[in-house]
Amino acid sequence: MKNTIAAANARETFNGSQGCGQSAESKHHMENTQFESTSTKIFAGIDVSKGTLVCSLVDAAESSIKWRQTFINSEEGVSRLLAKIPSGASLAIEPTGRYGNVLIEQATGAGLTVLLAPGKRAKSFNRSVQPRAKTDPIDSLGLALFANSRPLWAYHLKSEAVDRIDQHLSYRKLLSRTVAAMKLQAQSSPMVAEALLDTVSELQERIAKLDKTIAALVKDDPQFAMIPKLKQVPGFGPVVSTAVVSRLIHKQFTKPAQFVAYIGLDIAVNQSGKRKGQLGLTKDGDGEMRRLLFLAAQSSIRVKDSPFKQQYDRELAKGHAKIQAICTVARKMAQLAWSMVHNQSTYDPLRVYKAPSRETKPN
Repeated sequence: MKNTIAAANARETFNGSQGCGQSAESKHHMENTQFESTSTKIFAGIDVSKGTLVCSLVDAAESSIKWRQTFINSEEGVSRLLAKIPSGASLAIEPTGRYGNVLIEQATGAGLTVLLAPGKRAKSFNRSVQPRAKTDPIDSLGLALFANSRPLWAYHLKSEAVDRIDQHLSYRKLLSRTVAAMKLQAQSSPMVAEALLDTVSELQERIAKLDKTIAALVKDDPQFAMIPKLKQVPGFGPVVSTAVVSRLIHKQFTKPAQFVAYIGLDIAVNQSGKRKGQLGLTKDGDGEMRRLLFLAAQSSIRVKDSPFKQQYDRELAKGHAKIQAICTVARKMAQLAWSMVHNQSTYDPLRVYKAPSRETKPN
């Protein structure tokens, strides 16, 4: 196992500043991403399932595994696990729905740092370290090594109000996708088209009722007071505005670039074959929020006198593809949304692309 830890550390050294070096874009991305600050070298990788918690405690400084143990996923089991974690250690956990809530609540309450390991990247890292097997103990070790190899987001649980809104939005997304699928099915299945379209009408009525429920939930909650103001932005309808405010409340980004990075609309170097020197989106993080902002950008460029339409035209004039231009608009809309929510300000189309004024210091 020491060889496994050493190999993981060597790989990170090669990829970092001691290897081929970081590009300017990579450094900019790191500086504008809200990672949890931690100086610990002790990491507990915890593989969470409905019934069990498999934990591997790794001391990266000594390149050793201190212990590995399985606990029952219950309040008592979590207490027993945390009692074995030394103070100052960081816990690395993948998103697991609600199965890890008790663990995260108790660990945070005990003053431990809980880190969020993005599922796809953590799994890819684990396969590179141990490609020949996949078990819960191996996964827990991989999470500990993954947390040691790079900075990670802090794992924060949603408040009850935000969780309620997100669940309603998730339900609405499911209904909307079902409606779209049934409409397509009706076109290719004429013998059952009438029945399918009847179901579509019923689902559309349910969506309309759900929209009223969501509006009622946020109406009297001061946390969501910015939703009506965001709806003034071209392309930001009720669903997008509610989702954006909910996410910003939960994540508490301190910079707009952090929100952009979180939804994967930030730029990263993407060099491969003929694509030398070209840039692409990282497409990392919250894919659903990225999709909503892309749709909002598409809608905004159809609005007359929209400042985003003007930017879209400028991007096309530079020779950029339509999708690339829309993504640029979506990134700007994300930055605007953060600024409005953070500063509790109203939408002013004249200030969307105006650089902030800087006071000159007297000599």
